[in-house]
Amino acid sequence: MSRGEPERPERDGPLLTQRAAIVFLLAALAGIGATVLAALAGDAWPVAVSVGCGTAATAVLFFKEIIG
Repeated sequence: MSRGEPERPERDGPLLTQRAAIVFLLAALAGIGATVLAALAGDAWPVAVSVGCGTAATAVLFFKEIIG
């Protein structure tokens, strides 16, 4: 190893844990579902996307608490 070069671990770990991946997956599905339902209810697309984003953010907090 040359001087000044930091040591690298032999194997890189995963970027996300399985729990985090499940939480984000469920939050994304909830957000997409809320967006589709809001759009089908007659809301404009920007409003429907805003509803979906708010739902996804809330779902992350919800699923983080119940999955554990």
